[in-house]
Amino acid sequence: MKPLISPSILSANFANLAKDIEMINQSDADWAHIDIMDGVFVPNISFGFPVLKFVAELSTKPLDVHLMIVEPQKFIPEVKALGAHVMNVHFEACTHLHSVIQQIRDAGMQPAVTINPATPVSFLEDIINDVYMVLIMSVNPGFGGQKFIPHSLNKVRQLRELIDRTGSKALIQVDGGVNMETGKALIEAGADVLVAGNAIFNAPDPMDTIKQLKAL
Repeated sequence: MKPLISPSILSANFANLAKDIEMINQSDADWAHIDIMDGVFVPNISFGFPVLKFVAELSTKPLDVHLMIVEPQKFIPEVKALGAHVMNVHFEACTHLHSVIQQIRDAGMQPAVTINPATPVSFLEDIINDVYMVLIMSVNPGFGGQKFIPHSLNKVRQLRELIDRTGSKALIQVDGGVNMETGKALIEAGADVLVAGNAIFNAPDPMDTIKQLKAL
């Protein structure tokens, strides 16, 4: 099975955002990845729902929305209003994660959970059968262009073992420092979905880069 590719809008050219979204629309990408940051959970602010509404109106790809924010459950209606396919929340930001996952599913979206580099895969044991996808951050969240953390490969292998052992159907997504080299290693380790930002938008031919990632 070929990996799913989710280009990260965070690395797009915001002075020409419509053009970059159209490139994603015309490409072999499967989803469009959207990072929402609040400057509290992560040390940066990305963009809010007015910009996301614009992105949602232009994108023909399913929206893969990743909330790097505190109390993400407060924004379930707003994310739903965008027509999002996936709503992804951080394990570290949800005191009552099981409840948040159920609320996301009840709203008609696919629930996903993210773990930061220092969060063990084993913490997902009691939730793995309730989620559509797990996102492993292979950099510290908050900024694009960071170097891939090699230990992330072990975490993907551990997560694959957990999924296989429990009979979970969860997809494994990875975000951070993903390029042709790390992407290949991640797929071999068991990843299903690759989020790539700089590797795509800084490439001479972004559509061809997406095609190559898809062929890994």
